[in-house]
Amino acid sequence: MRIRSSRAFTLIELLVVIAIIAVLIALLLPAVQSAREAARRAQCTNNLKQLALGMHNYISSNGAFPPIFANFGTAPNGPSEPGGPWPLGWGTDVLPFIEQTGAYNSSNFSFGAFGVANIQTVSSLKIPAYVCPSETIKNGPWIASTYINYHASIGGPASISSWTGPFVPFMSDPNSLPGYTNAVMSSNVGPVDFASMTDGSSNTAMFSEALIGLNGYITVYPGQLQNSLRVSYPTNFNSIWDAGAMGPAIALQFVQLCNSTPASTAPTNPTQWAGACWNGSHAGTLHFNAYNHWNTPNTLSCVASNSWGGAPGGFNDLLSASSNHPGGVNVAFCDGSVKFLKNSVGLNIWWALGTRNQGEVLSSDAY
Repeated sequence: MRIRSSRAFTLIELLVVIAIIAVLIALLLPAVQSAREAARRAQCTNNLKQLALGMHNYISSNGAFPPIFANFGTAPNGPSEPGGPWPLGWGTDVLPFIEQTGAYNSSNFSFGAFGVANIQTVSSLKIPAYVCPSETIKNGPWIASTYINYHASIGGPASISSWTGPFVPFMSDPNSLPGYTNAVMSSNVGPVDFASMTDGSSNTAMFSEALIGLNGYITVYPGQLQNSLRVSYPTNFNSIWDAGAMGPAIALQFVQLCNSTPASTAPTNPTQWAGACWNGSHAGTLHFNAYNHWNTPNTLSCVASNSWGGAPGGFNDLLSASSNHPGGVNVAFCDGSVKFLKNSVGLNIWWALGTRNQGEVLSSDAY
């Protein structure tokens, strides 16, 4: 009588199979992660496209871009606004044009974002259209839900010419605002319409991305990417604005100083303010929802020794665009297009894309 024996896997065969599966997973995982990031980047592009179209509809209805922030006199600074005034600005004005009419109707324009009439209602809202899906931080540095990744461009380096972007203050009487006059005095203050965009809407950035600032008194150093892109670093640089012929040299000096920030430098404030508040800001808190074309994408942000804002960001500081997308940032232009600009974009090209009226000549293949 013949006994039939069943053959089982040996230990070596089992280990070989497990090793092959592990190698296949290791090969597949980066491809899956890349596909997921491509989908997130596409969604980010769509968010910026919708925001740009909403801004075009706003301009069609109002004749000009909204102010980066409103006149200081419209937002009281008193016991009801201990952190203010943070006048409601562009992030509030565009709401009806991005299907957020309810949030707009809940906004009280007699108060700033910190005002008692807004802080418990609209200032606590999370607006999904303002958040990049690649953002990994889910709690903002001010109210946890009110952060924003899409920041409005205030222009190129202030040392060359301040307030050269599409989003600028509307200051009918700057002399009535003691302490802020020098921060907004410029021939470039608004209103800004397409007729004043002499460089062309297709060559002028409207929005780009910025990573959310850190909350919780966390100190990060310049070498700790990506978190170092979420904070600002102090410098001893005296940032002169509207410096005429000396402007480009001053701008370049600030960029070089910022990029060579010593590795032991602590940020300006352990709690940072980038993206802290989508609905309000002023000339000393521009990092809330604005950026400038001073340093190229995904580089450090730095604060001048004579900053108008310190950690929250002034117009003469270096407020960089940043994102978690590998290699660059999405940028929405004033013609409504959205393009992905690489970190390697030339500095002069980046400066030129930030300005609406400085007469720079750009080739179609320059970026």
